[in-house]
Amino acid sequence: MRKVAILDDYQGVALQMADWSVLAPECRVEVFRDHLSDLAAVADRLRDFEIVTCMRERTPFGHDLLARLPNLRLLVTTGMRNAAIDLQAATDRGVMVCGTAGGPESPPAELTWGLILALVRHIPREDAATRAGRWGTTVGMSLANRVLGVLGLGRLGATVARVGAAFGMSVIGWSQNLTAERAAQCGAKLVTKEELFARSDVVSIHVQLSERTRGLVGARELGVMKRTAYLVNTARGPIVDEAALVRALEARAIAGAGLDVFDEEPLPADHPFTRLDNTLLMPHAGYVTEEQYRVRYRDTVENVAAYLKGAPLRILNPK
Repeated sequence: MRKVAILDDYQGVALQMADWSVLAPECRVEVFRDHLSDLAAVADRLRDFEIVTCMRERTPFGHDLLARLPNLRLLVTTGMRNAAIDLQAATDRGVMVCGTAGGPESPPAELTWGLILALVRHIPREDAATRAGRWGTTVGMSLANRVLGVLGLGRLGATVARVGAAFGMSVIGWSQNLTAERAAQCGAKLVTKEELFARSDVVSIHVQLSERTRGLVGARELGVMKRTAYLVNTARGPIVDEAALVRALEARAIAGAGLDVFDEEPLPADHPFTRLDNTLLMPHAGYVTEEQYRVRYRDTVENVAAYLKGAPLRILNPK
C-alpha cells in the first residue's frame, strides 16, 4: 500500500474538496491537521510516505528535511510557485515536485480590503463592544479623499488600487521597478518610497518576497508614517521588519496594522502582535476560499493519480 500524506489541513476540509477515492485501493491517504515546526518531528512523521501533498508554504521542505525522507518520491504543492521548497535538493534526491492551478485571482485583494475596512471603521472592536452592551465606542475614518499607498502594483496591487479609487481615494505607488506608465495604468501616481510612507493614510503591501524585498519596510519607513495611518500586509511577513513594527504599534507611532502574514507561521500564541489592541490578525488566509481549495485539491489528486500511472505531471522547474 502506497502512503499519501496531506499536510497542514487546518480546516479539516481537504477530503471534501476533491475526490480522493480515485486513488484507492492502491493508496492509503492520511490527513494531518496540526502543523509541526520542528524538523525532527516533521521528518519522523513523514519518513514512511512516498507521496506528500502540501498547501503552499505552510511546511518548508529544505535540504535538511528532504535528506531525512528516504521514501519520498513525489511532493505536490498547491500553486506553481513555492519558495519553501528547495527544488534543486529535491531534484538531486530524485523527488519529483509538481504544482497545481489556482482558482480566482482576487481573494488576496478582497481580504486586503476586508482588513482595511475593519481597521478604519474599528469593526472588530465595535462588534465586541455591541455584544457587551456598549453602544458606540469609536470614531472611524472615511476613506474618501484619503491617500492609499500601494507597495507593488502587480496583479494584486493593481486590483487593490482600483478599489481604492472607487472609494474616492488618491492612489500612489512605489516599488523598485515600478514605472510612471505602469502606475498610471493602475490609476496611481508613481512617488518615491519615502513619499509613499509619509503621505499615505493606508499603506498596503503587494510585492513578492525576495532578497531585495526582505526587510523592505523597516523602522525608517514606519517612522515617517502619519500617526493616524494604517499598515496592511497580505504579501509575506518578512517584507516588514517585525520587531520595528511591534515597536511602532506599541508606541502608537501608527494607528494600527492589519496582518495576514508573519515571520513565523502559525503565529506563536505569545507573540506581541496578539497582545496589542491596534492589530487585526488573520491566519495567512489570502487564498483560503472554497473556490481556491477546490481547484488546488482537485489538481493535487490529479497529479498523484498521474504519478501512479506514470503519466506527465505539472513539474516545477528548479532552474
